[in-house]
Amino acid sequence: MNYLSNLTWQEYIKDAVDILIVTYIIYHLILLVRGTRAVQLLKGILVLIVIWAISTWFDLYTLKWLMNQMFTFGVLAIFIIFQPELRRALEQLGRGKLFGRSTADEEEFGREVGEIIKTVNYLSRRKIGALIVFERDTGLNEYTESGIPVQSVITSQLLINIFIPNTPLHDGAVIVQDHKISAAACYLPLSENPFISKELGTRHRAAIGISEVGDAISIVVSEETGQISLAIDGQVVRDINEESLISKLYVELGPNSGENEKKPFWRKWGAKKHG
Repeated sequence: MNYLSNLTWQEYIKDAVDILIVTYIIYHLILLVRGTRAVQLLKGILVLIVIWAISTWFDLYTLKWLMNQMFTFGVLAIFIIFQPELRRALEQLGRGKLFGRSTADEEEFGREVGEIIKTVNYLSRRKIGALIVFERDTGLNEYTESGIPVQSVITSQLLINIFIPNTPLHDGAVIVQDHKISAAACYLPLSENPFISKELGTRHRAAIGISEVGDAISIVVSEETGQISLAIDGQVVRDINEESLISKLYVELGPNSGENEKKPFWRKWGAKKHG
C-alpha cells in the first residue's frame, strides 16, 4: 500500500504499459501453442508445480528434494521438450508474424483460397465427394491423429488427388491447420441432431458434427449432386455459390478475421439454413 501511495503518475503509466506488454506477449504465446502437444506438456508442468508447492507447505523432505532436483534441470528440459514450438516462434518472429500479419500473409491466404476454390469446383463438376475442415480456435489434434499425416502446403493438385475415388486417402476428411494440409483420411464425430435433413449423408453429418464440438468450419462436396456446402456452428448451407464461399472464408479464416462481425452466416449470405 505504501508502495502505491509513493508512486508518481509517470510511474503509474510506466507500470501499466509494462503489464500490458507482458499480457500481450503471454496472449500471443498462448496462441502459438494452442492446439499443439505443448498444451498437454504445460498441464504436466503445472501438476509438477502443484506437487512442489504441497511438498514445501507440508515440509515433505524427500519429495521436496526430488522436486528441487527436477526443477534444477527443468530449464534445459523445457528447451528440449518445446524445441518445435520455440523454433516456430523464432521463425515467425524473424518473418514479422508473431505479433501481427504482414502483407505476405494476406497474399498467401489469397493463394490458399484460390487453391481451395479450384479444388471444390473440380470435384463438384465431376461429383467427387470431399470434406475439408479448417481449424480455428479449438484444436483438432485428436482428429488429425486418426488420419494420415501430410503436413503439406495447400495446393489444388494435392487436394484433388487425395479425394479421387479408390485411392488410399480419399475416404475421410482433410484437416487444415496453420495454413497447411495437416492430415488426410481423418475420422470426425457425426452429428446426432435429429432435425438434419434425411437427404444429407455421412460427409455432411461429419461436417456438422465437427462444427458442433468446436469452432471449425468445413467445406463439403456432395458425391450424389456435386453441390458445395459450408458447415459452421452446427448448421450447414447447401449449394453455396462461389462468391459467397470465398467471402465467408475471408471473414472466418482470413488475416483480419478477428475484426469481422460474426453473424449467423445463413442470414449474412441470404441463404437458407439446414440442420
